[in-house]
Amino acid sequence: MIDRLDLPTSIRTRDATVLVRRATLEDLQAIIELLSDDPISAGRGDIASDEDRPAYAAALNRIIDDPGNELLVVSRDEAVVGTLQLTVIPGMARRGSTRLLIEAVRVASTERSSGIGSALMRWVVERAAIDVEAALVQLTSDAAREDAHRFYRRLGFVDSHVGFKFQVTLPASTAR
Repeated sequence: MIDRLDLPTSIRTRDATVLVRRATLEDLQAIIELLSDDPISAGRGDIASDEDRPAYAAALNRIIDDPGNELLVVSRDEAVVGTLQLTVIPGMARRGSTRLLIEAVRVASTERSSGIGSALMRWVVERAAIDVEAALVQLTSDAAREDAHRFYRRLGFVDSHVGFKFQVTLPASTAR
């Protein structure tokens, strides 16, 4: 499954080598900052508020403890410059195929167009078949992310489906 990913590993971008590794609690602040560095995420509440830190820490712990999930960080010169989450989804469709879901892809605004995102996504697709044995790599992207859509298409992803989401209102006492 996903724990078979050979990490940490170095991947080559156009002009540098970066390290891909599993996220730890020590990476929490950097991940929060990457999420808030994105205007769409910030519009959804990812604003790097200190009061939200416990919710992010709880989420990171749940991901770390779940063998079907990985939260990865990309570092360059020891600074975290990217992140993404991988989730293995065993399935019945497509003759019992396993899918690898990519979520929350972020590259620091100062590093965009450096080749980090392309190198990371190519690495994920390659490792999906070899380590995860996933027949399909899928992701969703907010409809407003037109630049991201061009990026994913350039990498060979096909926008073949329409996604739907339903926002659930949780009771105030429920953890996020």
